[in-house]
Amino acid sequence: MTGPIALHGGGEYLAGDDRTIAALLDLVPDAGRPIRIAVVPTAAARGRPDLAGNNGVQAFRRVAAAAGRAVDAGIVSVVDAASAADRSLAASLRDADVIAFPGGDPDLIPTLMAGSPAWDAITDAWGRGAVLAGASAGAMALGPWTWTPQGGVPGLGLVPGVVVVPHVDARSWPDIARRWGAALPAGLHVIGLAERTAAIIVPGRPWRVVGEGEVRWLPSGTAPDAPLVVADGGEFTP
Repeated sequence: MTGPIALHGGGEYLAGDDRTIAALLDLVPDAGRPIRIAVVPTAAARGRPDLAGNNGVQAFRRVAAAAGRAVDAGIVSVVDAASAADRSLAASLRDADVIAFPGGDPDLIPTLMAGSPAWDAITDAWGRGAVLAGASAGAMALGPWTWTPQGGVPGLGLVPGVVVVPHVDARSWPDIARRWGAALPAGLHVIGLAERTAAIIVPGRPWRVVGEGEVRWLPSGTAPDAPLVVADGGEFTP
């Protein structure tokens, strides 16, 4: 068994994003206790990881309160090699029901998490059914390949065959598709995600779109100007 994955296009935790946060909470069955939420600001490590983490914690608390659900939300500050190896932080991740990666720099999650006790704990939690949510750089890291300012690097591979492109809308898509298409390894599909919008992946079901914007799905070998465009409430099968 593996849990759901949510790929989010960015603008996470800001005004207008409550719908996607509520969808994450809805994925967690009622266990008769508060939902344990770990916000992991790894991608923000070069900036303000405390701020990114706190924004996530406050957003989950606000949306949960509106839905009448109790949460135990906190920051798990994996921001360097030492914290990725910290066994107490790993234990907090292993016990979580929702693990959320806010955005930031796209190279940090793949390089700091790969092979670490923190990543082992996250995959253990996901393997028993926890929800794994990545926004912007947090979503990019979950595929097999991700772009960084220094070039492409291997991702963590939890969403096989799919490259995540965040911050996409109808106006920006043509240029993004051309630039990314020239850099992508062969055989990978592309998912373009609008801000405050998520594609939710539940094993064995079509992918579901939630949020203000649209998701663009471009299978490998498809012309860049011909993506499948799916809006809030829609579904598609990769």
